[in-house]
Amino acid sequence: MIRLIGYFFGMACVLFLGVAAAAAIYLTGMTKDLPDYEVLASYEPPVATRIHAGNGALMSEYARERRLFLPIQAIPDRVKAAFLSAEDKNFYNHPGVDPFGLARAVLNNLQNIGSGRRPEGASTITQQVAKNFLLSADQTMDRKIKEAILSFRIEQAYSKDKILELYLNEIFFGLNAYGIAGAALTYFDKSVTELTTAEAAYLAALPKGPNNYHPFRHEQAALERRNWVIDRMAENGYITQVDADEAKTQPLGVKPRRGSGSVMASEYFSEAVRRQLIERYGDKALYEGGLSVRTSLDPDLQVIASRVMQNALVDYDERRGFHGALASIETSPDWALSLGKLLSENKVPELRDVPDWTIAVVLSASAHDVEIGLESQNGNKTDPERKTGTIAAEDMKWAYRDAANERKTAKGPDGVLKAGDVIYVEPLKAGGNAYRLRQPPKVQGGFVAMDPNTGRVLAMVGGFSYSQSEFNRATQAMRQPGSSFKPFVYAAALDNGYTPASVVLDAPIEIVSGNQVWRPSNYGEEDGTGPATLRTGIEKSRNQMTVRLAQDMGMDLVAEYAERFGIYDKMQPYLPMALGSGETTVMRMVSAYAVIANGGKQIKPTVIDRIQDRYGKTIFRHEERGCEACNAKGWANQEEPVLVDNREQVLDPMTAYQITSMMEGVVQRGSAAGKIPVKDRSVAGKTGTTNDAKDTWFVGFTPNIVAGLYLGFDTPAPLGARATGGGLAAPIFGTFLEQAAKLMPAEKFQVPDGMKFIAVNRKTGMMAFDGEPDTIVEAFKPGTGPADVFQVIGEGEYMTQEQILDSSPQAQQAITSGASGLY
Repeated sequence: MIRLIGYFFGMACVLFLGVAAAAAIYLTGMTKDLPDYEVLASYEPPVATRIHAGNGALMSEYARERRLFLPIQAIPDRVKAAFLSAEDKNFYNHPGVDPFGLARAVLNNLQNIGSGRRPEGASTITQQVAKNFLLSADQTMDRKIKEAILSFRIEQAYSKDKILELYLNEIFFGLNAYGIAGAALTYFDKSVTELTTAEAAYLAALPKGPNNYHPFRHEQAALERRNWVIDRMAENGYITQVDADEAKTQPLGVKPRRGSGSVMASEYFSEAVRRQLIERYGDKALYEGGLSVRTSLDPDLQVIASRVMQNALVDYDERRGFHGALASIETSPDWALSLGKLLSENKVPELRDVPDWTIAVVLSASAHDVEIGLESQNGNKTDPERKTGTIAAEDMKWAYRDAANERKTAKGPDGVLKAGDVIYVEPLKAGGNAYRLRQPPKVQGGFVAMDPNTGRVLAMVGGFSYSQSEFNRATQAMRQPGSSFKPFVYAAALDNGYTPASVVLDAPIEIVSGNQVWRPSNYGEEDGTGPATLRTGIEKSRNQMTVRLAQDMGMDLVAEYAERFGIYDKMQPYLPMALGSGETTVMRMVSAYAVIANGGKQIKPTVIDRIQDRYGKTIFRHEERGCEACNAKGWANQEEPVLVDNREQVLDPMTAYQITSMMEGVVQRGSAAGKIPVKDRSVAGKTGTTNDAKDTWFVGFTPNIVAGLYLGFDTPAPLGARATGGGLAAPIFGTFLEQAAKLMPAEKFQVPDGMKFIAVNRKTGMMAFDGEPDTIVEAFKPGTGPADVFQVIGEGEYMTQEQILDSSPQAQQAITSGASGLY
């Protein structure tokens, strides 16, 4: 018996050694191919990039995985407690694998054999980190063993807090949310620090199976799982039983975050920022780099600009008439379902950035009004709400005119709409039942407002609606600026020997090039008005004068200045270019006007103030001015620090003031007279109208803001026989400035030191005598002044002032009336 026992013992030892050897060989093979766990030390998860307005408000987010990285110190204890209770209550005590949890899982799996239940894995948080970061999700024994080995190694290399930090920032919560910070925003629109116990418990329930505990599709299962986590938190001593009972009475309370920003009408601006980030750092940095971007956007000015442009585009479009219904559906008792289906299939665009508009279906139309059914707001597609309203005949009279043939074709609502027509409507007052008919305009436009001293873009409108068209007409549309380019022709002249009192002939002119003859004419007239000063030329936007002036000083000089101001990269030196026949963008034109407004300093227009990486380090700053004394440790009676402005001076400050003064005349007496109601501050600007009125422009500025816009069809077409920059674009600028002025101090343009002011005759440009009518005070640079003789650019002969005074009354009348040939 003893020998037999010894024999079996020996066999057992041999078997044990064999199994141990096999296990050792197996584990050696397992460890040979294990990934390097040390990469966790330099782990940088994909993190969302967030775009903020100038006041810090969130505008938009860009991410493939909606995640925000949070260090473990920033995660509240109650949130950590919820996850420890749900996933690994012994986390801070086990060495990476929980033997008690493993034994419990094995026992439960044995009991569940044949039940069809999924086997329990008993994975600790450390094991989940190993699996999520270093291994696949395959349900195999090899993977589980590798997971356990890596867990032991991870525990030896990293602290428990570091492992928990990796876990909480990596896990998937559903709804494209990754990491606890992203999940808190996605499910509750809160920061992690604002989560209640019940909310933290629900989030802790999700990693086990986000789809199984979906807040809407499986609400009851989600509540049960959340309450289970709450009970575990109480059982583990993290909360009291009273707190647990109170938390379990709370509803799930999920409020999915709608959209990624809170700044109204900022879609075009955000898209411009996105394009710049990709151009600067690449696609991966934008969607995974966790950048924090502070933009230059002023939310208040942006709302004003968007509203003003939208109203102007709609007003112009409605004067042209009705384009017709958007679509047509059946108006059975289930009209709400039919309308919801139309919207869900995106057959009619929902204008999310035109918040007052909604989509409706015509239920009936009579000679007096229209009954409408409105799109459901309850979000329930199977049982949508059925809200109705009416459109009175008075609130759609503009639609009696057909835009296709531009004439009145109907006498009442029933001649315009019929049952089943899908349309846009706007409530006459909030909460009311009365609506007005609306339609997205065919005409479009772009608008930019900028700080002239820094180049910071404060507001941007790229069209009527980003939902309607993502094309940004403020930065991407290449349009002819027309007469809004003329200030740069005149600035070049003033910078090169001419004065505001220089006189140019305003009369018909022919330019012959080969077999081509070009005869530029003034708006609304052919013959011109005779000689006039540069001021008059720009105030009245005289084309013939501008061409003569450009011809006199040479188009090469004009092209040099246009490129210096950044209007064109390379301008062809042809005379028609002096009238703005080249193509550029609103952004470039506003930037060029900003140089005049700030006294001639070059600027770099920007939509971005600062960019920080995921760790808060500033990697880009727009402000380039230096200030060595700004970081003094204390005050020791030293002088105030001064910002060193190293920007290039591209225009003489005195020239900048002269052209500014002349453009003030445009607003006060010229082509924009009466269009800009602001009177408490200095305002300067210039209108622009292209051939056949295909584009109408206005660009203007005060000492602290410059703004510009154009109106036109995306496929250029005439805006109408009477369309001008003064009639269409200038009033939009005026409305914007009237509202924006309430947010800014009133200021006057600063006069450079050394400027001389002399009264001159508005017709002759010569010094005015006391009591002489029709005079104006002009600004002259040192060493310059009114001419001593009446010399006209474009004609060779001239008369002295004395000769003019001594000439016959007929000659004086001819001169003052502008008749040609008598000077």
